[in-house]
Amino acid sequence: MMFSPRVLKSASSLMCRGFSVGQMSRQGKAPDMSEGNAHLLVSNVRNRLREIVGASTNWKDHQQALAERASLSQYLAQSQEELPAKTMKDSEIEAHLPLGTRPELREKYLNFHNSVRFGRILEDLDSLAVLICYSHTWDKELKKSPLSIVTALVDKIDMRKHIIYPDCDIKFKGHVTWVGKTSIEAKMRMSQYHDGAYSDVLDATFVMVARDPENKRAAFINPLKPEGPEEEAIFQQGEINKARRVELSTASLLKVAPTAEERTLVHNLFLNTLDTRTVSFRSRILPPNSVWMEDAKMKGLEICHPQERNIFNRIFGGFLMRKAYELGWANACAFAGCRPSLVAVDDIVFRKPVEIGSLLLLSSQVCYTEGTHIQVRVHTEVLDPLTRQHSTTNVFHFTLRVEKDVPAVVPQSYGESMLYLDGKRHFDETVKNQS
Repeated sequence: MMFSPRVLKSASSLMCRGFSVGQMSRQGKAPDMSEGNAHLLVSNVRNRLREIVGASTNWKDHQQALAERASLSQYLAQSQEELPAKTMKDSEIEAHLPLGTRPELREKYLNFHNSVRFGRILEDLDSLAVLICYSHTWDKELKKSPLSIVTALVDKIDMRKHIIYPDCDIKFKGHVTWVGKTSIEAKMRMSQYHDGAYSDVLDATFVMVARDPENKRAAFINPLKPEGPEEEAIFQQGEINKARRVELSTASLLKVAPTAEERTLVHNLFLNTLDTRTVSFRSRILPPNSVWMEDAKMKGLEICHPQERNIFNRIFGGFLMRKAYELGWANACAFAGCRPSLVAVDDIVFRKPVEIGSLLLLSSQVCYTEGTHIQVRVHTEVLDPLTRQHSTTNVFHFTLRVEKDVPAVVPQSYGESMLYLDGKRHFDETVKNQS
């Protein structure tokens, strides 16, 4: 399976459109998900990952198994040249989520609008991306993989369909599309069976990194050998994606000043909030149909229990994405006064792992709006209760849409102005991908 260039199509409703049982289609059972088919089930992906690294489902045994992984360092390659090249087909995986064929699976995925919880889909995508990368690096002569493959970045998730039905079978397909020395890009496509045929729901691009068995330093991975012009084009797109990420990082507002155009925009926002009745820079008034950024926030807290651990005894990245998305969605819902739909997810950065037992603080901010669109940024950090120190773990960016125009968000401080500009940059990138 090969992916064509990404085409972003906004979703008109994921979490915002519910269905009654009478409205449900009876055409949600796909022929390839009938009982006895040999395809991997999404519910078994994490079990497959535990087998690959030698992890245990038991908490106590799991800790011991990870301690024993240190001995696998002897199997790590000292250079990439030592490893055999792999093809894209070597990592190709198809996984099924039979929500239509097996009704008992639906409750985990249902939300209170009787549609699908997109946060659960994020969890499944994260697990599948890891398995795809292990398939690329798998050595049949070893019983366990010496690599620790973890999520570094969710580059983009583009919605291509307006709804995910809660009673129709879902299929995920994916493979590795680009490889560096120690990093891997994996693309996945999700489709759903409805009215007698599959249709695409989303395309997702994840970037993973390979580490040693103790997850302390980078490890080399097998090179990727494209076969034919189509695979060459896919690989070159991976190179372009890498260059774009480097460019965006270099131009980050945390590193360099805004452009001249952005500085003018910020100053105009400031001028629009000045009280003309006074001659003071401190006297600020809120323009009509606007909301101060300070009043467009929402916060959350998670205690990180062992139940949400990944195969390496840290908090599962998919769980973090689900919690961040649900908080960001709630923030946009409260801001707009109606249920929003997801348009795109982009640039989710995993800066550091979250340890079990951590106090995870989540902070969502509506940082930019335009027409019916809302750009939300969710920042997560770990609080050490003993030292009171805060450490950033993740930053998430979500573009959502509602059925009516929303108020403008207005920054007051310089820091809020930078959040506003950063949100505008992410929104503009989403719009550019639409065209």
